[in-house]
Amino acid sequence: MSVVDLALPWRNTFTAELPADPVEENGLRQVEGAAFSRVKPTPVRSPQLVAHSPEVAELLGLSPTQMTEPAMVEALAGNRVLPGMDPHAMNYGGHQFGHWAGQLGDGRAIALGELMTTSGISQTLQLKGAGSTPYSRRADGRAVLRSSIREYLCSEAMHALGVPTTRALSLVETGEQVIRDMFYDGHPEPEPGAIVCRVAPSFIRLGNFELPASRGELEVLQRLADYTIRHHFGHLQSAESPNRDTYVEFFDQVCQTTASLMVEWMRVGFVHGVMNTDNLSVHGITIDYGPYGWLEDFDPGWTPNTTDAHMKRYQYGNQPGIGQWNLVRFANALYPLIDDAVPLQEALDRYVEVFTTGHRESWGRKLGLGYVSVDDDGLIQELADVLQAAETDMTIFCRRLAQVDLDTLPDSAIPSELLDAYYRTDELSPEPVARVTAWLRRYAARVADARPQHRRDLMNSANPKYVLRNYIAQVVIDAATEGDYSVLEEVHDVLRRPYDEQPDRQRWAEKRPEWARSRPGCSMLSCSS
Repeated sequence: MSVVDLALPWRNTFTAELPADPVEENGLRQVEGAAFSRVKPTPVRSPQLVAHSPEVAELLGLSPTQMTEPAMVEALAGNRVLPGMDPHAMNYGGHQFGHWAGQLGDGRAIALGELMTTSGISQTLQLKGAGSTPYSRRADGRAVLRSSIREYLCSEAMHALGVPTTRALSLVETGEQVIRDMFYDGHPEPEPGAIVCRVAPSFIRLGNFELPASRGELEVLQRLADYTIRHHFGHLQSAESPNRDTYVEFFDQVCQTTASLMVEWMRVGFVHGVMNTDNLSVHGITIDYGPYGWLEDFDPGWTPNTTDAHMKRYQYGNQPGIGQWNLVRFANALYPLIDDAVPLQEALDRYVEVFTTGHRESWGRKLGLGYVSVDDDGLIQELADVLQAAETDMTIFCRRLAQVDLDTLPDSAIPSELLDAYYRTDELSPEPVARVTAWLRRYAARVADARPQHRRDLMNSANPKYVLRNYIAQVVIDAATEGDYSVLEEVHDVLRRPYDEQPDRQRWAEKRPEWARSRPGCSMLSCSS
């Protein structure tokens, strides 16, 4: 297949309609008055396509043959710019760990352009790890294999779980080594490099609006807002061009979709780890998979991020509140276009309403309650307390709860179906056992009128059996580092159907083994990529 055969219908609305950086050199600098800088990916030595998502390829209208053609692999590695592409890095700022950081931008991500899906929805393709940009902040713009595997797998796993997310088209090994200090402790080591092609309606973040607002670049701010509404929130636009009311509706919708995203994160036990404003999408989708993790034992105070280990700003239990905090920063950025705080505050209040209702309903589904009301809040909160009474795996407990015979509950013992959810059954003292059994009796009374099979079906549709636990990701990484990608392929296949039993894949549903309790990559991670 020739390059002509790979001529795809690229669109470049972002670069065509927004102000560009006039400087063409790819050097570290402050970029003012521009939404992006044109920059080409830096070629790598010997790219090899080691994985791709057939579902994402099909979504983009790419055939299996096209995906494996050398010219396409070169494009996905950044070694070739296909006709119609307009590579660029976005310019944005952000609040990092609660503090304004100024200009940040795409430091190791380069967007190639936009393709229409088979259903007519525009998607931007972006290479992460494709080389330095004007926003690389003295870094090399590269990514290592371990972080690239984690992003590739988690993007597709989250989609299968029903959590809004960016997608991953491909994973390319570069054939080059990248020097990284994994835990910033003064011990840098060479690691294999890799590039992920990730896909989203756009990669516009809250921070894209914060930067021009902070600089008083109101024309850039308005053009960015108008572009975003025109191409991604067109249903809000009734006049020829967006006006004050449209901006308010835009903010309101971002508040609501962000609240819904937080509901889904909390439902499956996902912890993002770096909820800076530059890592929250205006589309209400999960973006930027860095030091994320899944709750193993249920601990609302847990964060997987070593950088956040002491402050724990982005711990599991804080995520809904941080989502709203970030939206307040977004409101401040949009304020010059609206000049009225009242509707912005109303939208922020609606965020709380949407999250509160959604969180209640999602846990109602997890418990098979069917109809759920504020009267069930006590039952749900008490479960959270019970899960913390002993070291309990949230994913396994909620999944196995559907199997418990509620008509024959033991008086002073945890049902056998739930025992696998506990990390140290030999340490279960009478007090946590009594709390669990008391809660189970209360729960049984609540669902006494429900049809058992209907309850189980509802629970199994809301409680995944398979999630990308950190130790599983590390097992995949260990094998891939030795050149074995069969484990990645198997895990990817398992995660495609997280709610199915898949009895022949049971080993991927097991709780964290003891060896992974404190191993780097399995318990805590850093932002190093």
